[in-house]
Amino acid sequence: MSRFRSARRPLAIALPLAVVAGIAVAGQAMGEPEAEGGARVTGSATLPDLPLAEFSNGLLAGTVADDRGVDLGGIGSDIFPTGTAGEFWTVTDRGPNGQIKVDGAKRRTFPVPGFDPAIVRIRVAGDRIEVVDSIPLTTRSGKAVTGLPNQASRDEAPYDYSASTPLEFDPNGLDTEGIVRAADGTFWLADEYGPSLVHVAADGEILTRYVPKGLALTGADYPVVEVLPEILLKRKVNRGFEGLAQLPGGDLVLAVQSPLSNPDKSTGDPSRNTRLIRFNPRSGAVTAEYVYRFEPVGVVEPGQTDTAELKLSSLVAIGSKQLLVQERTDKGARLYKVKLDASANVLGSAWDSAATSPSLEKLDNPAGAGVPVLAKKLVVDLNTLPAVPGKIEGVAVTGPSTIVVINDNDFGMTDGTGAFDAAGRLVDSGIETKVVTIELGESL
Repeated sequence: MSRFRSARRPLAIALPLAVVAGIAVAGQAMGEPEAEGGARVTGSATLPDLPLAEFSNGLLAGTVADDRGVDLGGIGSDIFPTGTAGEFWTVTDRGPNGQIKVDGAKRRTFPVPGFDPAIVRIRVAGDRIEVVDSIPLTTRSGKAVTGLPNQASRDEAPYDYSASTPLEFDPNGLDTEGIVRAADGTFWLADEYGPSLVHVAADGEILTRYVPKGLALTGADYPVVEVLPEILLKRKVNRGFEGLAQLPGGDLVLAVQSPLSNPDKSTGDPSRNTRLIRFNPRSGAVTAEYVYRFEPVGVVEPGQTDTAELKLSSLVAIGSKQLLVQERTDKGARLYKVKLDASANVLGSAWDSAATSPSLEKLDNPAGAGVPVLAKKLVVDLNTLPAVPGKIEGVAVTGPSTIVVINDNDFGMTDGTGAFDAAGRLVDSGIETKVVTIELGESL
């Protein structure tokens, strides 16, 4: 049996922070100097090269005919403790993808279109990341869920690796990002396309996909429920839900990766106001919406001037009313402690209406305009730790003052015509998937 088998029963139950706090994470010892505040890197582990076709076909035979020389990657979309020391649940994103300009317009490429996003259980063993188990995401009829876009009306059109041949849209497709595991052994995933919240059985079958009201997604081979605020239909392309946290009582909090294009892209790109959505799994309803304001982009990534590069990529619950929130660009990241204040709930207010002018995203000073904004406090500036790689997308708390972070290596892909050689094989970027352990120097 392949080591990349599908898990058919729960392997571990997610533990509360008080229990997880006692779990140590293994890793290669590091001589990293301390950052301001005492934070330092204490371990780093790397995922070895695993051919993508071998991995995918070991889960669902025949899904990948040709991986074009791509190795398993992209598992750094998020990370969640399993409850076993040094082991974590991770999730891939939609698979290898890039952009190539054709006649002045960018086309989105999917060089391995049959790739099935998967939940991957990993173990940090010294300086090495080991794949312990993997769970393919499947439809109700057991077919693979691809990473291809859903709707021609709102998603980027998919193309082959050379950007010359169009591919079909897939209403089952998911661009999975955040992951948590519930006490019953099921998973919850955040998806960029809808954006949507996806409930997944322990064996990977999609149980329900919760999407914004009015999305009108048809043809999916699993239940689709329109329950999220309609305003989320204005998410930027490729900037839907990214971060996902599970509060001690079971409620979920999702982060909209970047400010909405509300009313349009020219408003959303320079905006620093994004939204967090709170969802109750028991009732299947959204119960709160919060306004989160980014720091200036030059603070998150020194020297960067393009505000559109700001993203929220990870949320972690550190109590019933507090989150650890990651602000990032592709080259910089900072973690903040944020309090979920009930008085800051804007769900159902005028800010959820596309008719409101100026929109929430247009406001340069939302608090000054009477909009409640979540208070935050800096925990650590990851830019001050040179051993931390770029494009950190996953964060997990493993102790009172210890976290681990994981990067998205984009499957070793780059954009442009140079991503593949003349034979259609990947020209690897050399960027590896890494799990890095950080001692913060003070308790969370």
